[in-house]
Order: sequence, then C-alpha cells, then structure tokens
Amino acid sequence: MGLVVVTAAVIGILVHRSSTDPFTEVLRGDHGGTATEADGSLPDDATVFDDKYPGVANLDAKLLQALRDAAKDAADDGVTFYVNSGWRSPEYQNQLLREAIAKYGSKEKAARWVATPDKSPHVSGHAVDIGHSEAKTWLSEHGSKYGLCQIYRNEPWHYELRPQAIEHGCPPMYADPTHDPRTRQ
Repeated sequence: MGLVVVTAAVIGILVHRSSTDPFTEVLRGDHGGTATEADGSLPDDATVFDDKYPGVANLDAKLLQALRDAAKDAADDGVTFYVNSGWRSPEYQNQLLREAIAKYGSKEKAARWVATPDKSPHVSGHAVDIGHSEAKTWLSEHGSKYGLCQIYRNEPWHYELRPQAIEHGCPPMYADPTHDPRTRQ
C-alpha cells in the first residue's frame, strides 16, 4: 500500500511539473517581497470567479465575462480555469520585466515573454494567463466561441478577447510578443 501512495505522489509531482510553463517560474517567484495581491499577484488556486483578488477583478469587464462564460461550460467537462496572472500594476509588470531580463540575459530576449508596463495588455486588464494544461487545451479547442484567443504561439497560456472570433475564428497568432505591433519596444 505504501508503494502505491509513493508512486501516486511521484506521478502527481511529475504531472504538475510537466504542466508548468517556462514563464510561470517568474510569475511564481519571490519578487523580493514587493509584489502583493494589490499589484495583481495571485495565489496558485485563483480562478476566474475570484473577485477578491485585483488580478481577477481588475480585468476588462468584457474579457472577464467571456472567461466566466467559458469557464462555466468547461466545468461541465470537468475543467477549471485557474488564473496564473491577469491584471497587473505597472510596478508589478516592471518587476516581472526586470526578473525576466535577469533570467534570459537581455532585454531583447526577455521581450519574448514580458512587455514593458506601457505596452503590456496585462496592465490594461486586457490579457489573462490561464493555468493548468486541461484549461489551456479546452480554451484552444473552444475559446473562439467566446471570443477568447491565444495571441502568441510561444505562450499557450496567454489569452485576450477578440469578439470577432465568435463569427470568424481567432486571428493568426504572433510568434511571440516581439512580433506584436502593440508591444514592440
């Protein structure tokens, strides 16, 4: 019996690690103790329904409604939409950018993952990073019905609202944020 418990624990750890995105390490990092819930930092179990967190509550109202509509339907399939990151204060965004520069070695390489505060759709509340593989897979298959589109090929967790997708499907993705005219430095 003990071997079964240990095996299940090891499998759980491996599944959790395999579902972790490269940038999640930066989001879940220490941040020198400065990033707070008021800045948009979220606990691991935050969902699209957690209005008590500014990172969720400060999302654009139309984006949040689309996410909640999709999450209700996804729940019928046993899928929960966890929010790794939503709205962020400019200070938190700048902190994430500094951490990404330290991690990736240059501002140019970091820009593939983190925009400046004045360009980030997270700061304006127009972007959300969805956690857990099941939710990302569900959204990639069904998100356009709600106007929710993956914007960057390198960020399968990053979604934004594109209402025209409901009728026409999601627009082509950018390779990464450095190819997005809105976020060019």
